Amino acid sequence: MAQFFEVHPDNPQLRLLKQAAGLLARGGIAAVPTDSSYALVCHLDDKAAADSLRRIRGVDDKHHLTLLCRDLSELASYARVDNKQFRLLKAATPGPYTFILEASKEVPRRLSHPSRKTIGLRVPEHRVLQALLELHAAPLLATTLIPRGETEPLNDAQAIRGLMEHELAAVIDAGACHQQPTTVIDLTAMGDGGEPVLVRQGRGALARLGL
Repeated sequence: MAQFFEVHPDNPQLRLLKQAAGLLARGGIAAVPTDSSYALVCHLDDKAAADSLRRIRGVDDKHHLTLLCRDLSELASYARVDNKQFRLLKAATPGPYTFILEASKEVPRRLSHPSRKTIGLRVPEHRVLQALLELHAAPLLATTLIPRGETEPLNDAQAIRGLMEHELAAVIDAGACHQQPTTVIDLTAMGDGGEPVLVRQGRGALARLGL
């Protein structure tokens, strides 16, 4: 049964987020608000939690999971980024964008794409999620909260609680999110002189990236 945490969207109660961070540290899956839609998150280094995350989301190991990072300095530990890629990342973070990059050796092989050795990375702009990342003191593994068999993400914590409370350890309610996933941009071709590739148009505007 999921624990339900109601927090203020601008001044979240840290005592509640500490409890949620504790559940994540013990291998739990949480539904959290982001600057796009709600997301499912878990501890990065917990294989069983990552497997549960995929099961709840209804995806296999070919589906890109995303690392939620506090800032670009943390992101750089998990991806190979050249100067041109970094300038684009800097222009779009924090914000509702997911970037596909070449995974570094810091990323466990089971978490990167099995054939391409890539990883999705993002720096969210949401005070509650940023506070949770700070308390967790590490990136979180994440996927957009789209129920199995559906195509649209959920953005209401009460609806998530009613649908998934027996599968999750925690639901963090900071009010309704936007009901759009992130914009996904593949930057891997830039390492060989190519251009960024739009994978999915979501909430993030392409103009911010100069695309």
